[in-house]
Amino acid sequence: MDDREMVDAATLDPELLQLQEVSSFAMKASPQLADELFAQWLSLPDTGRLVKSLIDEAKAGASFNASVNCSSANSAANNPLPSLFPSGSAPPISPRSASSSPRVSKQRTSPSSLGSPLKLVTEPVREVIPQFYFQNGRPPPKELKEQCLSRVNHIFDDHLDGLQINEKSSSLGWNKCFFFGDAEFKSVTKDICRLPSFFSSALFRKIDTDCIGIVTKDAFIKYWVDGNMLTVDAATQIFRILKQPDCKYLTQADFKPVLQDLLATHPGLEFLQSTPEFQERYAETVIYRIFYYINRSGNGRLTLRELKRGNLIAAMQHADEEEDINKVLRYFSYEHFYVIYCKFWELDTDHDFLIDKENLIRYGNHALTYRIVDRIFSQVPRKFTSKIEGKMGYEDFVYFMLSEEDKSSEPGLEYWFKCIDLDGNGVLTLNEMQFFYEEQLHRMECMAQEPVLFEDILCQIVDMIAPEREEYITLRDLKGCKLSGNVFNILFNLNKFMAFETRDPFLIRQEREDPTLTEWDRFAHREYIRLSMEEDGEDVSNGSAEVWDESLEAPF
Repeated sequence: MDDREMVDAATLDPELLQLQEVSSFAMKASPQLADELFAQWLSLPDTGRLVKSLIDEAKAGASFNASVNCSSANSAANNPLPSLFPSGSAPPISPRSASSSPRVSKQRTSPSSLGSPLKLVTEPVREVIPQFYFQNGRPPPKELKEQCLSRVNHIFDDHLDGLQINEKSSSLGWNKCFFFGDAEFKSVTKDICRLPSFFSSALFRKIDTDCIGIVTKDAFIKYWVDGNMLTVDAATQIFRILKQPDCKYLTQADFKPVLQDLLATHPGLEFLQSTPEFQERYAETVIYRIFYYINRSGNGRLTLRELKRGNLIAAMQHADEEEDINKVLRYFSYEHFYVIYCKFWELDTDHDFLIDKENLIRYGNHALTYRIVDRIFSQVPRKFTSKIEGKMGYEDFVYFMLSEEDKSSEPGLEYWFKCIDLDGNGVLTLNEMQFFYEEQLHRMECMAQEPVLFEDILCQIVDMIAPEREEYITLRDLKGCKLSGNVFNILFNLNKFMAFETRDPFLIRQEREDPTLTEWDRFAHREYIRLSMEEDGEDVSNGSAEVWDESLEAPF
């Protein structure tokens, strides 16, 4: 046998008849090997039948699997390849498991890879992404919805015609009449909606859009369940109930129905029902305090985001659960209202419900400087609601007093920062602080007190605030320091400045023991005691009120 026959006999291994399995070494040794092997494979009878069947299937448009057809054809021919070798001269085939053969595993794992090129390729099934945005809120889960409907049926089964509320003449000057919720609808508000009970009237009128005075079960389900109110938080629920249909914010007028219901139903405010003028003033004061702390933009438009960031919802829940309204220090305390209103009444000598510069300069036993009072009446920190030039209204006074007695609060810091920032560039320079301190220094000299030079005061302020840059102080620097309110006392409130310099360590320790109380809370409590003592006719000598004012200005 010559060399050509030896190469042919060596390369006619059945496994090598698959061209893709031929090694690169064999191809380099004999470049014509592939053509010869292919020609030999085509000359086999079974190969002809296989090719013909594949062509017929392709013409008919039927899908087929080449590997399966090849296997069936080879098995039908009972392994025709050994016929190429002389009898008994075929080399033994190496035992190979199906899992170890890359060719077999590839064919088994992806049988469609050798399919007909005429087969239509089907697109993969698209993954369905569940809806994640709902314009009117996410629908309630089935279990939550069923629980709510069960409670609704329990209440409305005894009132098939719907629930009503009593119409009552309003003692306040806001509306001709207002509605006072019955016990049945209050249970709907409190037990089903989980809202404060004094939201009953507002919720009733929100559902009763036709003003027929009746809320049926279907109308309630349509608004509360179908309107997806079940799945939103309490702040969003209250926001939707109070706001007007075409508005995306709340105004002060939107809170009036809630305060009317609170005054009519809260046991801690029953004593005011005989004095409707003080009911109105109380409600106004509560609303002013709400907007002072919550409406951080100061534009009178309370947004949902501001409502969520504030603590108003928790205060409302507290007011609904607490019978003593004075224990609700946030917004609703009657004692706090009493202190604010009496302070305003003391300054308003002609009782026209307006105060001017000369009235305000007497605040706190003449504690403020003329320069800071001028800045207040220039309306730099806040535009006055009063339409009379040079006059401050009650709402303006509420903002001033809350800022004055709690300078460390965020709205208080912003209020006084605008006053000291003469050029409005967003920073307090040394010259601006010195301008206001000059009057303080003059007042100390007139009172025969040892004056403190501005250079020493400046070092104290820098040590207290630790600003990022010593050349000026930013609002961010002040908000990052707990003692920042004392900076403003140093600049324009002499009484509080001196009280801070001589503060009692025992009282400071008491303050630290109850950090939940703000400076405003402590001031209002002390001042209410003083005013109530005067009201009760206790022994208060002439001038003693001034002594009280001066001594009680200490921040403890």
